[in-house]
Amino acid sequence: MGRTLVELFYDVVSPYSWLGFEVLCRYQHIWNIELRFRPAFLGGIMQATGNKPPAMLPKRAEYLLKDIKRMAKYYQVPVRIAEDDFQRILGKSSLAAMRFITAIDLTQPQYLEPLSREFWIRFWSQREDISQPENILAVAEQAGLSSEPAQKLLEMISSPAVKNRLKETTEEAIKYGAFGMPAVVAHFNGEPHLFFGSDRLELLGSVIGE
Repeated sequence: MGRTLVELFYDVVSPYSWLGFEVLCRYQHIWNIELRFRPAFLGGIMQATGNKPPAMLPKRAEYLLKDIKRMAKYYQVPVRIAEDDFQRILGKSSLAAMRFITAIDLTQPQYLEPLSREFWIRFWSQREDISQPENILAVAEQAGLSSEPAQKLLEMISSPAVKNRLKETTEEAIKYGAFGMPAVVAHFNGEPHLFFGSDRLELLGSVIGE
């Protein structure tokens, strides 16, 4: 029996996406799956589905703070979250970062995992602004890219090829039924199975027979 294709649609602005990403990265060596990273734009998904950031509901924001801290500790992922993060996220766009990750996906996909991880570390552990070109280049360097290719990739983010690819991936996630991130799609028995969030991975395992 062949490996089950599991697609992870994610955006680095989402802390739950980071948790799901790290857990799936660990399980790809244990389960019989082919893990495919699908960088998409959370803002586009929210807009298309009429979803609102969960923190806009005060009680939910209160819960989120505790929930993410508990999950970070449990999964040993260095997400740091504080109350002012909700405002910080609303005031910043991840579009440039996700276009940069998309440019990597198109040209040098072997860097996709370390680059995505480094963006999360910058944004969620070090609380840096990942929308600024100099920070994007610092992330690329940390992920192992030398400065010249990184600079070329930065120039690519305004190209139609990159913009269209990110838009298409985002639309694909919506077609599968995504309304938030992370959206995990397992292709099993000839059909796609959508799982929302980083806490549905036991269910994913159960569905694909792991």
